Amino acid sequence: MYRKHQCFVAAVVVALLATCNLASSQDSALQQGKPGAQSGKSVPVDDIQGQSDQDISLLRKELRSERKQIVAANMNLTDGEAEKFWPVYDQYAADLAKINDTKAALLKDYLQTVDTMNSEQSESYLRKRAEIEESTIQLRLRYLDAFRKVLSGRQTARFFQIDWRLGLMIDLQLAQMPMIDP
Repeated sequence: MYRKHQCFVAAVVVALLATCNLASSQDSALQQGKPGAQSGKSVPVDDIQGQSDQDISLLRKELRSERKQIVAANMNLTDGEAEKFWPVYDQYAADLAKINDTKAALLKDYLQTVDTMNSEQSESYLRKRAEIEESTIQLRLRYLDAFRKVLSGRQTARFFQIDWRLGLMIDLQLAQMPMIDP
C-alpha cells in the first residue's frame, strides 16, 4: 500500500514540475525587458503570443500523456480490466480535452485583457469560468456509470480521486495567474 502511494506522489510531482516549468518559463519570457516587470504588475503578452500558444499546446499534449501514465500507474488494473477501462478513459479524456480547450481559450483571453477589463468583462470572465467548472463536474457525472460498468465501485472511486487530484494540481498552477486589480 505504501509503495502505491509513493508511486502516485512521484507521478504527481512530475506532473507538477512540468507545469511549474512552463509557468516559470512564461513568467521569465513575459518579464524580460518589459516595463513594470519588477513591480509585479501583469505584462501584455501580444508580442510572444505565437510562441506561448505553441508552448501551451505542447504542454497540454504532454500533460494528457502524463495524466494517462499516472492513471495507469495508480489503477493497478488486471489485463481484462485494462482492456475495458482504457477505451472509456480515452473517450473521457477526449471529452475533457474539449472542455479544457475552452478553458485554455478563456485563460488566454484573460491574460491578454486582465489589465484593461472593465466590470462587465470581469463578470463575464467569472461566469464563463464557472460554466467551465460546471461542465467538468457534469462530464464526470456523465461518465460515472460508464466507468462503473467496467470497474468496481472502489476502482471507479479511485479513478475519479486520481482525476480530481490531477485537476487540482493543474488548477494550483493556474492560481499563479495575475489577479484583477480593483
